Amino acid sequence: MSPSPSQTSPTSTKILRTVVGFLFAAAACSANEAPAKLEEAGLTHAAAGTSVKLANLTSFEPLAPPAPHQNRLVLVAGLGQTAPSPDSDASIAAAKTFLAWWSTPEAEKARAAWQICVVPNALPDGPKEPPLTFPPVKGFFNDPVAPESRALWRWSAMSSPDLVVDLRDAPAACSFANSHAATFFPNAKPATAQELATALGSDSPSGIAAVPAVRIEGNSGQLVTALRDLVGRKLPHSKLRTALEQRANRDPLEVARILAAKYPQSPGMSYIPALAWSGAIQLTQLTGDPAFRQKALSQMTPFLDGSKPAIAEKANLPSIAGHLAFSDLARMESSTNAAALARTAAEHLLRTASPTELVPSATRWTDDMFMATSVLARVAGQTNDAAFVERTQRLLETYAARLQREDGIFIHVESSPFAWGRGNGFAAFGLMDALTHLPKHAERRDALLAQFRKLMLGLVKHQSPDGAWRQVVDEPGAYRELTVTAMVTTAMARGIRLGWLDQATFLPAVERGWRAVSVRVAPDASLIDVCTGTGAKKDCDKSHYLHRDAIFGPDDRGGAMALTAALEIHALHSKVNPCRRANPSDRSLFPSATDLLSRSVPRSSHTRRQAIRTKLTINDLPAADQLNPISRKLRAPGVFTKLRDLTKRQLSPRKVGL
Repeated sequence: MSPSPSQTSPTSTKILRTVVGFLFAAAACSANEAPAKLEEAGLTHAAAGTSVKLANLTSFEPLAPPAPHQNRLVLVAGLGQTAPSPDSDASIAAAKTFLAWWSTPEAEKARAAWQICVVPNALPDGPKEPPLTFPPVKGFFNDPVAPESRALWRWSAMSSPDLVVDLRDAPAACSFANSHAATFFPNAKPATAQELATALGSDSPSGIAAVPAVRIEGNSGQLVTALRDLVGRKLPHSKLRTALEQRANRDPLEVARILAAKYPQSPGMSYIPALAWSGAIQLTQLTGDPAFRQKALSQMTPFLDGSKPAIAEKANLPSIAGHLAFSDLARMESSTNAAALARTAAEHLLRTASPTELVPSATRWTDDMFMATSVLARVAGQTNDAAFVERTQRLLETYAARLQREDGIFIHVESSPFAWGRGNGFAAFGLMDALTHLPKHAERRDALLAQFRKLMLGLVKHQSPDGAWRQVVDEPGAYRELTVTAMVTTAMARGIRLGWLDQATFLPAVERGWRAVSVRVAPDASLIDVCTGTGAKKDCDKSHYLHRDAIFGPDDRGGAMALTAALEIHALHSKVNPCRRANPSDRSLFPSATDLLSRSVPRSSHTRRQAIRTKLTINDLPAADQLNPISRKLRAPGVFTKLRDLTKRQLSPRKVGL
């Protein structure tokens, strides 16, 4: 509902705004001083991005996606501030006051119906001149003039809102809505060009879909009243939220198919195509579709038959890591040719110029932990050769001693001591590959497992509210980056599946991490926010990592990492519960078989045994196109009979075996 115009005189308005400002500032302080109350209200403290001066754009966000009956509001305040001090801006005061109210018993009904994501001050450096304009086109997330617009643009969209509200300080109450919000705000004026609300409605934010947005103006009291009125209403889900939920609810193998069909676009001898090749061959084994394997082998054949040298004359570690695909091919299909190439690469890694050198062409970056280990550990596992085992262990132990902090996080290199996201992903992948492939009897395996667990415990504390990890892991305002999210999610999922990690601690992080990966993969395999190639820079500052280009669109590196994550999540689902439900409203990836079956039969049947004892026939179930993917399995020939025959013994997910 649009706020009604103020009827007070200019003098009384000024006095009223001064008094209200003090009251709301006090309430705002209580909001900042009571994070525990906000957590109880379902919000966590985070950041949507950084400013020109690297100040965080503080945000308050929920950890879980909204339930189907809930709306989600994204609220941005302070974009129109003109005074040097944010304390004098009514929109900032109103946002903080609204947050304070949100954690009170009075807001209980609103909390049940809505989730909120709030940036109380979009301009922590103060007023911008010229003002921010939308939509931003380039410069994600390193524009030298207006990084705030890039951060807000991405954060607003990826928060899956049903409505975005831009609060502004003004002497009189008024609202300006884009075309998608006009129905909800019939008294609002059309939003003007190049402002946030207009761009969110006329463009497709982050390549997804338009979303209703409104700019609400007024003094603090009017703005708070408008917000409280708003969360007392019910809105339809936005097209943007619906599109993101559709992405999030895809089966991991569906995401894997999308990615394997597109990547790699530039095949060559490198770890990036190799991960995609291995994933494609594995996907064919899982789905029976030969196209993925055929594509991978067609790109690998020039190296397999000797037409192209697999190891260049001046080989670097990323190119040597490309041989991981040959090792995987040898394991999956018993290819002697591929096994020979993988062993040759591993032997190359043993030939060093001095006793102190661990592997040739080492950079001393965390990248080496994966680039070398990916081949050494695989060949060690396939050959049981002690030389490969010893070198793998020594390399990982040496790098961990130099680069792993007390909190478990890795810095990229000693001369550049920052927790680069993908750098931690490389450390995680190196340790994961060693634990996966080295012989179980390896003497120092326990030390590697301890390093892996220490890293995972460190990383789980830095997961952002939407499930992603950041470009710089321990910087709240760093952008939420796809490859580190895919790599950490993969490592944690593998750890749970193979018993290295505690499921109770890490499964929620894996669930959220996979959602963050999936929503960043478009139906055409375009990707959102992949950090470009990044080398360490001696004696650099943190901005070297914070300001790396974020790729929006196709990217081989991001595609390979997301494909690897999709396949590991599929494997985890199969391990933990083969009866995973596919209902978009479900919060847990791993429900009980009891719950699954009770949802898959008519509501009059309350338990599995009661349902089956009613002697329902296959025709009593809904049509296949009305069922979710798991329920469709129940209509498959023979499955209904199989369930009926199991009624005389205790059912469990493992025994049902769908």
